[in-house]
Amino acid sequence: PDGSRRREITETLSLRALLRLDALIGLACGLALSLGAAPLGALFGLPPGLLLGAGLALFPCAGLMALAAQRLSRPLVALVVIGNWAWAAASLAVLALTSPTALGAVFVLAQAALVAGFAWAEGRAAARAPQPA
Repeated sequence: PDGSRRREITETLSLRALLRLDALIGLACGLALSLGAAPLGALFGLPPGLLLGAGLALFPCAGLMALAAQRLSRPLVALVVIGNWAWAAASLAVLALTSPTALGAVFVLAQAALVAGFAWAEGRAAARAPQPA
């Protein structure tokens, strides 16, 4: 293939890979938060109910990300990107509205930064990926 076609293929694979990785991490975090809400709550100084709710919310999010990776539908990808930005913002609100331990604050900030990084990278990859026919 010529150079532009190669770039289109690379951008599509890049977006697909980002969405799949995002889904995988979301699923893993969902399992950890759901199954470990009580001990993580004690360790992080965060309400176990908040961690359980966040963990359970991650399962449909991961499903949406996997579906977006499969179909590469612009509206689905946009929903993932917007959802990731919203999650990162909500994470900052959690810090403002709770009193986590130092480790809890580091955890909340680290996952917020990771999610914001995914939002940025997926948004950039989506903008560069070829438009569907």
